[in-house]
Amino acid sequence: MEDFYTLQGEGFHTGKAAYFIRLGGCDVGCVWCDVKDSWDASKHPQVQVEKLVNKAAEYPGRLAVITGGEPAMHNLDALTFALKEKGFTTNIESSGAYVITGQFDWICISPKKFKFPLDSELQKADELKIVVFNKSDFKWAEMHAEKVKADCKLYLQPEWDKSSEITPLILDYIKENPQWQLSLQTHKYLNIP
Repeated sequence: MEDFYTLQGEGFHTGKAAYFIRLGGCDVGCVWCDVKDSWDASKHPQVQVEKLVNKAAEYPGRLAVITGGEPAMHNLDALTFALKEKGFTTNIESSGAYVITGQFDWICISPKKFKFPLDSELQKADELKIVVFNKSDFKWAEMHAEKVKADCKLYLQPEWDKSSEITPLILDYIKENPQWQLSLQTHKYLNIP
């Protein structure tokens, strides 16, 4: 769908220079999705892996973040191998609803109620990021935290449009449950992609 060089805005790698590769196609269908244009993959022209990776390599940062849509709907072997060949560290942001292919250094799983994550993919997660839209999402978060490996980083992130209402609830929850950390969409505060 698009690719661009910016800073990672959320989660464990917040603040790092990163080349984002946003793939088209998603059937998870979150009502609060901020990139609904990504859902229909046919609206976005295919790009050769070599061209995409060479474009990414024009920038000094060597962190590549593959996101979507739902990037795991695609076979990511060729893309991640080519990025590795150019010296990139590879990260993925996925709902976990599909088996993740490719070579990744960091896997962020952000499970969605609209299409549940696979337990096999939750086990791969280095980072579990729960978008909190309402109070019931804390229970949803704990349900998935039980399924990740012991050293997985746990994040609660307010849904952007409800952040003024939800953030105070998250802060209180983290103070009571310090295994969780706060993730903010800093790129939205900074008005960068």
